[in-house]
Amino acid sequence: MRGYVKVFVFLVVIMATVLSGCKTQPTEQAKPAVGGKLTVLCTPQEDWCVALTQKFQADTGIETNYVRLSSGESVARLRAGKDNPEFDVWFGGPADGYMVAKNEGLLEPYVSPNAAVIPDALKDKDGYWTGIYVGALGFCSNKKVLDSLGLPVPTSWQDLLDPKYKGQIAMAHPATSGTAFTAFWTVVTLNNYDIDAAFTYYKSLHNNILQYTKTGSAPGPMAGRGEIATAIIFSHDCVKYQEEGMTDLVISFPKEGTGYEIGGVGIVKGAKNPDAAKLWIDYVLTAKTQELAATVKSFQLPTNPDAKVPEKSVKLADVKLVDYNFTKSAEAKKGITERFDAEIAPAPKE
Repeated sequence: MRGYVKVFVFLVVIMATVLSGCKTQPTEQAKPAVGGKLTVLCTPQEDWCVALTQKFQADTGIETNYVRLSSGESVARLRAGKDNPEFDVWFGGPADGYMVAKNEGLLEPYVSPNAAVIPDALKDKDGYWTGIYVGALGFCSNKKVLDSLGLPVPTSWQDLLDPKYKGQIAMAHPATSGTAFTAFWTVVTLNNYDIDAAFTYYKSLHNNILQYTKTGSAPGPMAGRGEIATAIIFSHDCVKYQEEGMTDLVISFPKEGTGYEIGGVGIVKGAKNPDAAKLWIDYVLTAKTQELAATVKSFQLPTNPDAKVPEKSVKLADVKLVDYNFTKSAEAKKGITERFDAEIAPAPKE
């Protein structure tokens, strides 16, 4: 309960600070004082990666490229390149992935001066990662498909086990996707950290799964096109698809409680362009840069309290959150993903 209260309090503080118009000390935008190149490992949706890297390059003069990978793929790629890193900085994806990378010596600590305004609960105490956004996991459903199946909008994890859902649910695979791992750890948390109980649930859910995708947001368009009834994704991704014209989509949250992500940013250990990487982190922690996300319909909640909260964002103070323990989830992640791969379904290759 203590952890839940802490989570709830820091989310309310973020919302209250932004919505009341209270201002912290102004943060500085990056200055074009560093030359060279920058290669970003980027985990959010592709259009955000494009917009952000292009804006950073225009504002700083640093040649900036990116590779878009899901969270699980990102850790695997950093692990594979540990002795000769191909990336300078990792941007986006749930914090438990960053904690795994930190524990494996894949990240370099850096405390940006602009991190001072970010609440302590949204950043690593040792400076290995800093939160840039927050978002809640939810159900993204096609109302027309649900109606055709005689199903109500799902409002609990148990609802998804209804046999009428057979072949009507999609989610990403926990080994490749931070979104899917967040979903799995949410069920672990709801079962008092009983991992076996979570596997029992997911083995039942597997009977209704049409497809495990590689990336966390991919099931959303499947629901939007009517290929499935429900996608298990982050709620802000569902809002994005609604705004892009998939108007049959509806968002709901499980009444038992749902998980959430703190999207992070951190410097890759051994980065070839460390000064540019530090400048990137300074840049993405500013309010102005975090507001760029909404221009490409990415509606996560910004972590900088001076950033304007998009009107379309899901207000997390209205969502029942679980006491999501990022430390425990990071410690258990490797074992869970390997077991999921062996006992439920292999990770998708494409």
